[in-house]
Amino acid sequence: MGAAVLIVDDEANIRRMLAALLESEGYQVASAPDGALGLEAIRRDQPDVLLLDLMLPDANGIDLLEIIARDNPGLPVVMMSGRATLSDAVRATKLGAFHFIEKPLSPEAVLMTVKGAIDLRSARDRARALAAELTGGHELIGASAALEAIRQLIERIAPTDARVLVTGESGTGKELVAAALHARSPRAHGPFIRINSAAIPRELVESEMFGHERGAFSGAHQARRGRFELADGGTLFLDEIADLSAEAQAKLLRAIESGEFQRVGGERTRRADVRIIAATNRDLKTEVASGRFRDDLFYRLNVVPLELPPLRTRREDIPALVHHFMARLQAQTGRPTPRLRDEALDALRAYNWPGNVRELANICERLSILYPGLPVEARDVTRILPHPSADQDESQRALHERLDEYERQLIFDALAAADGNVAEAARRLDTDRPNLYRRMRRLGIDR
Repeated sequence: MGAAVLIVDDEANIRRMLAALLESEGYQVASAPDGALGLEAIRRDQPDVLLLDLMLPDANGIDLLEIIARDNPGLPVVMMSGRATLSDAVRATKLGAFHFIEKPLSPEAVLMTVKGAIDLRSARDRARALAAELTGGHELIGASAALEAIRQLIERIAPTDARVLVTGESGTGKELVAAALHARSPRAHGPFIRINSAAIPRELVESEMFGHERGAFSGAHQARRGRFELADGGTLFLDEIADLSAEAQAKLLRAIESGEFQRVGGERTRRADVRIIAATNRDLKTEVASGRFRDDLFYRLNVVPLELPPLRTRREDIPALVHHFMARLQAQTGRPTPRLRDEALDALRAYNWPGNVRELANICERLSILYPGLPVEARDVTRILPHPSADQDESQRALHERLDEYERQLIFDALAAADGNVAEAARRLDTDRPNLYRRMRRLGIDR
């Protein structure tokens, strides 16, 4: 598939000339006659290169460039003008424009500039992927046995093209695992494209997945590539797969079986070389049994099942996760982060984490805002943690979870009353110290 180029110019002849030139070289081309439609096309079509006229009927191209540089920092922008001044060129360069070409346009100059912009985009993408790999961008944080088993499974299946079904509660890191599978695969230099089935209106899922042709439905002013085309040569991550409609499930099944699909409103059969990773927080076997999910699609997706453990079953990973989130927040904001006392970490371990790792990340961010560079005590953590009843129905929790939480709270209370002295806490609980240590280790309480 050729790279996608967006032309924003108010002169129809220039748009037609550039489109014909670029399409003859295999590029996919879209165009817009003014700045407002151009910004809309950028958001909608996610082009690889933008050719932007300096003077538009509704905006100055330099002002648009400032917006684009802020909202789409990785998009190479080529400015075009027949009346540009030196100050225009300097300002455009400072705002990150890739190049400034003068009208009348030379076909050779246009093709050379677009190719250079594509090469720049590819180099930036490779650099970001390398930086993410070097800095642990797809690293699973923690040393628990459950997490180590997940790491080993990822290392075994990542080099293959096998379809993977990632399951687990919300917030357990399903997208992170999908990204790790992609980053460790032979497709790592290709695109990693995500589609969240639950976040898209059902009537638009098919268009998002397979694209549409111009005029396919009301509002389809331009042809648009779907996620399958965008993921060609890489990985397509289908999040919340259980939310697909029956019709979308059928078309997805055909695309998986044949590698072929059609855009909405189109007749041309297209192909894409895509690895599929799907994810859901529902029990798909139950969905199949109830008739809400196709059994043949389930078997196609479930070649390698990968179930992620909830955070409450690997509480020993919480200190490492807190350190990771705090370091990331400091790098992002430049502000000092809190210093959590051991008692504060114990309070975090005692919480049941219905929102899992995502909820822990949010709590870390809240602590960093409230206590920048300050020590954090257990009472500070308790103050901002939600009450369990606010997050989940207690009657739905397993008996062993409720007993463990009650026992954990009893131990915390005894330790607090004994000022952290384990022997005194054991006396208060009417047990011996070795038994208390065993219970503390089982419950993830690390003194």
